[in-house]
Amino acid sequence: MKQSMTLIPTLREVPADADTKSHQLLLRAGFIRQNSSGVYSYLPLAKKVLHKIETIIREEMDNASAVELFMPALQQAELWQESGRWYSYGPELMRLKDRNERDFALGATHEEVITSIIRDEVKSYKRLPLALYQIQTKFRDEKRPRFGLLRGREFIMKDAYSFHSDFDSLDEVYQKMYNAYSAVFRRCGLNFRAVIADSGAMGGKDTHEFMVLSDIGEDTIAYSDTSDYAANIEMAPVTAEYTRKNEEQKELEKVLTENQKTIEEVSSYLNTAPENCIKSLVFKADDQYVLALVRGDFEINDIKLKNLLETSVVELASPAETKKIIGSEIGSIGPVHVEGDLEIVADYSIQSIVNGVCGANEDNYHFINVNPERDFTVSRYADLRFIEEGDASPDGNGVIKFAKGIEVGHVFKLGTRYSEAMNAAFLDENGRSQAMIMGCYGIGVSRTLAAVAEQFNDENGLVWPANLAPYQVHIIPVNMKDEAQKGLAEELYQELKASGIEVLMDDRQERPGVKFADSDLIGIPVRITVGKKAAEGIVEIKDRKNGEVIESDKAQIKEVISKLLTV
Repeated sequence: MKQSMTLIPTLREVPADADTKSHQLLLRAGFIRQNSSGVYSYLPLAKKVLHKIETIIREEMDNASAVELFMPALQQAELWQESGRWYSYGPELMRLKDRNERDFALGATHEEVITSIIRDEVKSYKRLPLALYQIQTKFRDEKRPRFGLLRGREFIMKDAYSFHSDFDSLDEVYQKMYNAYSAVFRRCGLNFRAVIADSGAMGGKDTHEFMVLSDIGEDTIAYSDTSDYAANIEMAPVTAEYTRKNEEQKELEKVLTENQKTIEEVSSYLNTAPENCIKSLVFKADDQYVLALVRGDFEINDIKLKNLLETSVVELASPAETKKIIGSEIGSIGPVHVEGDLEIVADYSIQSIVNGVCGANEDNYHFINVNPERDFTVSRYADLRFIEEGDASPDGNGVIKFAKGIEVGHVFKLGTRYSEAMNAAFLDENGRSQAMIMGCYGIGVSRTLAAVAEQFNDENGLVWPANLAPYQVHIIPVNMKDEAQKGLAEELYQELKASGIEVLMDDRQERPGVKFADSDLIGIPVRITVGKKAAEGIVEIKDRKNGEVIESDKAQIKEVISKLLTV
C-alpha cells in the first residue's frame, strides 16, 4: 500500500485525556479515533491488526471444533426477561424501544439469543455436543469509560457457547477452549496468566480469566513465586493456620473510645495490635442482612462471602442500614449482644483471638477481653478474607505475590443456568427430557489489540510482533524527487508485494525526519530506507525491535527480511 493512498493521521503531541501507553500510542500512531466517550473508530492500521487477531482466533476455534455464526446485536427484551437478566443485569445493559414501544437491548453478550436458537433447533442428545462462536460488536453502558479500548461502551468480542448432554462433555470442551485461548494469547506474543476467577453476573461455576500482566490492570492477580498457580485475588483461597494464644480469658469489659472508629485508631488508643481486634461489617445478601467478621489486620472478601451465602448479590450495607440494624454507627459495631436474628459469619482467623477488641454496638464504645463463642456465637466459620502477599500459595508451592492484570479472555462452565430458565431441553437416550448443559467463552478482540500495544512499545512508539503488525515492511525513500531513490523504492515495493510480503511505502512528499518518526511510531517490524546509495542498489534495513541497522544489496533484501521476520 502506498502511504499517500491510505489514512494514517499521526499526532506529535500526546492527547491530554489519554493516560495509558496503549491509548496514547494508538491515537498518536493513527490507529484509532474517539467518536464519543468509550466509542472509537478503527482506522485502516487498526483494522489490519484486528483482522490478524481474528484470524488467529478463528484458527484456534476451528482446532477446538467450534463453528462460526453471526447473531443480531439488537435483542428482544423477552429473551432477557426469560433468563431473568433484564431486571438483574444492571444499568450497563443498553436498553431501547422501537417505534411500537417494544423493549430491546443492544447485545452486551449473547447467552439468551444462542440459547433460544439451540432450544428451537436441537431436540436430541445425538446432536450434542455443539460449540458455536461469533466475532461481533458488543455494547455496555460503562459508567466510567477509560483507558481507550480497554474499557469502552462499544467493543469487539469473540463469544462462544457450547451445549452438552452431560458434564463430562462440558469438561472436555471447556479444556479445549482453555487450551485454545492459551494458544491465541501465546500467538499474540502476550505475557499472560490464566487465573481462577469468579463468574459474577454470568452465573455458573468453574471459570478462568486470561489476564495480560500490566501495571495499569484493574484486576489483582495472586500468583505463586515458584509454581504455575494463579488466581484473581477475589478467588484465591487462604490456607493459613492460625495459632490461638495460650492466655487465660479475662472478664468482658466495655470501655469509652470516643471518636476512635477505624481499626488503626482503636488499636492505637487501646494499646493493642490490629490482629487482636475484630472487624465487623454488615452486608446485604440479596434481601437478607448478615454480620461478617474478620481479624482487624485483614479485609473481608465479599466474593467469598457471596459464595458462602449462595446468594446472587452481596454488598456492604449503607451507614443508614447499619445504624437501623445494629443501633450504632459503623466503627462501633460488633458481634456481642447482637439483637434479632442477624446471622453472624466469621473468617477462620477469628478463632485465634483471645481477649480481643470489638465494637460495643453503642457509639464511642468498644468491648475489650472479647472471646469468640464465650461472648458471641458464630453460625459459620469459613475462609472469608483476601489473600495477602507472603501468604502460602494455595497449591502448597511457594508464597503468594501480586501483579496487576488486564482481562482479555474468560471461560465459564454455565451448567443449566440459562437452559433451565429458558426451557432449552433435549431428549436423552431413554427418551427423557433433560436441560442442556452449557459453557460460555469470551475474548475481548479490541481489548487484545490494546493489550498488545500496552506490552509492545518503546520510547519511540509501537513495536508490533511480526505476525500482528499491520504491515511487515515499511519502505521509505528519503527523497521522492530523486529518481534513483524513487525507482528503487518502487522496484522493491512491487517485488516484495509479489512475494507475499505486506508492504507499506511512504511515498509522501515529507521531510526524512517526519517519515522516520512516523515509521517508529507506527511500529512496523522492518524498515527499508532507500537513500544516497540507491543508484548502487544498496539500502539500509532497520529492525524495529532492537534498532539494529544493516546495509544490504537489493539482491539480498528478501533473505535479510525473511530472517528478521522469523526471529
